[in-house]
Amino acid sequence: MSTPAHDTEAAPQLGSGLKVRHLTMMGLGSTIGAGLFLGTGVAIQVAGPSALVAYILAGIMAILIMQMLGEMGTVIPASGSFSEYAEHAIGRWAGFTQGWIYWLATVAVLGAEITGASAFVAAWFNVSPWIPALIFVLFFGLVNLLRVRAFGEFEFWFAFVKVAVLVAFLVIGVLLVFGLLPGNSFIGLHNVQESGFTPNGVAGIASALLAVAFAFGGIEVVAIASAESEDPKKSLVNAVRSTITRVFVFYLGSVAIITLLLPYSEIGAADSAADSPFTKVLALAGIPGVVTFMEVVITLALLSAFNAQIYASSRMMFSLAQRHDAPSIFTKVNHRGVPTAAITLSIILSLIMVVLNYIDAAAVLTFMLNAAGASLLIVWVFITVSELRLRPRLEQKYDLPIRMWAHPYLNWAALVAFVLLAILMLSDASARVQLISAAVMFAILFVSSLVNSRARGLNPWEKAPLPEHV
Repeated sequence: MSTPAHDTEAAPQLGSGLKVRHLTMMGLGSTIGAGLFLGTGVAIQVAGPSALVAYILAGIMAILIMQMLGEMGTVIPASGSFSEYAEHAIGRWAGFTQGWIYWLATVAVLGAEITGASAFVAAWFNVSPWIPALIFVLFFGLVNLLRVRAFGEFEFWFAFVKVAVLVAFLVIGVLLVFGLLPGNSFIGLHNVQESGFTPNGVAGIASALLAVAFAFGGIEVVAIASAESEDPKKSLVNAVRSTITRVFVFYLGSVAIITLLLPYSEIGAADSAADSPFTKVLALAGIPGVVTFMEVVITLALLSAFNAQIYASSRMMFSLAQRHDAPSIFTKVNHRGVPTAAITLSIILSLIMVVLNYIDAAAVLTFMLNAAGASLLIVWVFITVSELRLRPRLEQKYDLPIRMWAHPYLNWAALVAFVLLAILMLSDASARVQLISAAVMFAILFVSSLVNSRARGLNPWEKAPLPEHV
């Protein structure tokens, strides 16, 4: 159950209906989104087969973050997760700032996901996009309002479908590479040799890294959800291990198959399912209706992300409110321990996105993606610093089932990597806008955190005490 950073008498508490299998499958599926199916070609287009290097670098960063979250989350399961850890490790201002940054970015992404999913469904049934968007918002809003286990079941099956599709894709891809399917000959390394592994050199890898740096965003939902699991420690341990091992299998395996089977000149940005490199690979196997199949898969991936973001945004708002960093109304829960007020807020904001979607879907999608921008980079920096500063205190107080490797050296290495990534982002026009927008957001929220603390008569630099019981 959630452990707030501030002790309050008779504070509303969340339920604990998620099972170990829910968290484990969420760990598998949390990083498999529409970006994988539609965005992979962007990285390969600029780097060729060496896009694998970019994915390896991004994957390593994500795995380090997950290990840090696992270490803190197994002993301090909390609905505010990394926001609460920042408050324990750095100060009240850090918990406020990080929590609100994550919440705002999550709400922004809600619009992008529902816009993308409704566009596909609207085309299938020849209806206006706002109709399926409205249905999806209301349906998944109801799912989240029922009980946390309903959310867990949907995410379990969403993740199961995505994992099954990727496993099938990898199997079919390997058979195609070796020419083991009827009508196909051995391809091997022919396409890689033709283009070269690094057709655009180191600059190409750097550009690819910009395209995939935040491809693994979503793993943090597992840490948030662990607070409502029946066995937080076991659930998070399993989720961390499954995420670490599968990130490389699914992402690197998929990219490797694509670069082996498709000529470098044919891979690029995908504006539709038909342009996706996954679709093109499956077409080589002669699978009928492959475009429609991929549209269904991408739609499910978008809906899974939307469902998860309603959950994550509501839990972060609940945590902020419980720590008096947001209006207290959002601490309201029903008899099942579901934060009804916080979920209702997410539903209302999603409905606003539906209206914007009806006005101009393409513009909204672009705006929302840019709004989320580099917020994840800020969150990752906070997580890294929090684990770095909390580790000695955690070792004294708790038995740690998960430990960050090579502490503190890998923490510092991660921070250096994040600084280099920020510098790289400054060199690209679109990434620069995202980074500057995130920096402005951080500055505004930092000042807001100081005002909030002063208004409550608190020291914004004071660290919240670690909970006595978890």
